[in-house]
Amino acid sequence: MSDVAAIKELVQKYNALRQEIKKIIVGQDDVVEQVLLSVFSGGHALLIGVPGLAKTLLVHTVAKALGLDFKRIQFTPDLMPSDILGAEILDKNREFKFIKGPIFSNIILADEINRTPPKTQAALLEAMQERAVTIAGHTYKLDKPYFVLATQNPIEQEGTYPLPEAQLDRFMFAINLEYPSFSEEVEVVKKTTIGANPIVNPLFTAEEITRYQQLIQKIPVADNVIEYAVTLVSKTRPNSSAAPEIVKKYIDWGAGPRASQNLILSAKTHAAIHGKFSPDIEDVQKVATGILRHRLIKNYKAEAEGLSIEEIIQNLF
Repeated sequence: MSDVAAIKELVQKYNALRQEIKKIIVGQDDVVEQVLLSVFSGGHALLIGVPGLAKTLLVHTVAKALGLDFKRIQFTPDLMPSDILGAEILDKNREFKFIKGPIFSNIILADEINRTPPKTQAALLEAMQERAVTIAGHTYKLDKPYFVLATQNPIEQEGTYPLPEAQLDRFMFAINLEYPSFSEEVEVVKKTTIGANPIVNPLFTAEEITRYQQLIQKIPVADNVIEYAVTLVSKTRPNSSAAPEIVKKYIDWGAGPRASQNLILSAKTHAAIHGKFSPDIEDVQKVATGILRHRLIKNYKAEAEGLSIEEIIQNLF
């Protein structure tokens, strides 16, 4: 199959995938799109929202519709690295045998990731970056494709461990979930209180998703689009000559080169799923908020004046 035909097939399958997800998830179109952009780009996503907004249900539904293995890890203050990675045990022959932990799956839902201490959060780092786990001197490769979709509750911070910047940077997207509209909430209540159990059909295989990821990486990008993305990221750095006044005044720390890489990769995916054969500046702008949101650190002035990261990002375009 030619690359052009493969892009057209991806568009059809992506639209069918959205319809499958809509059987369970009402509204949240932008959120679903960003999760799927992350998946087809080969990145990880952080879902930020108050309890009850169907973050867990969304990830579970996406995993089913993609036909991938799915494991959920509920992060708690007493969770140890071995609880998620696995451990070596003595079998009946008095030999050490490795028992795999829940991290060995295609899609990992790291539920309330800020509830667990840094050493357990750090256990995810190698898996997220290298797609491998090292235990007792042995390295175990994880099956591809591999995604970590983590959730975080932004309102209850007592007794939590905020993710360090190095780990936040490993997430391609930070996705904010808002409350549904009145009509969407009415539909949610109707759907979920009648005992119906819609069946979500798997539309992809692991091999197909890997093939589409490789196809997206091959998509050509014009130099002016790459330069726009790099300039956009440069503008987030207060010490850069490209930084506008709003960044110098309200931002302590800007985004690194991984943001530029993720902007281009996700812009390619955004173009592909909308039937375009190369991304343009508009595609970069569409994905910029989700890519940059968790990579900028506001200072006390921004907090005092109630200025959101999203407003600052919009001023960079």
